[in-house]
Amino acid sequence: MQYPLEIRFKIWTFAPTISVTNAQGNLVFYVRQKLFKLKEVINIFADEQRSQPLYEIKADRIIDFSARYHFSDSTGTYVGAVKRRGLKSIWRAHYDIFDGDTVVFTIQEENPWIKVLDALFEQIPVVGAFSGYVLHPKYLIARPSGGVVMRLEKLPAFWEGKYLIKQIDQLNDREEKQAVLSVLMMLLLERSRG
Repeated sequence: MQYPLEIRFKIWTFAPTISVTNAQGNLVFYVRQKLFKLKEVINIFADEQRSQPLYEIKADRIIDFSARYHFSDSTGTYVGAVKRRGLKSIWRAHYDIFDGDTVVFTIQEENPWIKVLDALFEQIPVVGAFSGYVLHPKYLIARPSGGVVMRLEKLPAFWEGKYLIKQIDQLNDREEKQAVLSVLMMLLLERSRG
């Protein structure tokens, strides 16, 4: 993939969709979340017409705060998984990325105070609508040893979520898929914030 990757999604929409474009502005992924499923299923396509499926993300249990979301490619081959780290994620968003049962990366919110300020700012009548333009959460994708491999940051935008993924360290193809798919799933789970 050609970095940085730009991620865009509408915040106030009935059926969540995400588009991911590369540095040249070419569509890399088009994400569509299925509605009214007890077990969440997210489909990722190569095009907006949804004619070329690439990946599928499935929850391992019915609506749960700490469900594990498994990734598979269009042939059904396991790619990886991501799981929110339960109570730790209440204060600071924290996700573990798995390859099998091994944690290969973590996603962690860089500054948890942004979440607190965002929640307070949103409560102010009229002015609260601008919280997505003022407050910008940042997330670090790192190896368990602490080496940061990617950085995700929110960009200013009205009525939509707009993020940028920057690559900091080299990843092999499998690791890159695991990291990017995990970021997409995390954004679907965290999209109501900022």
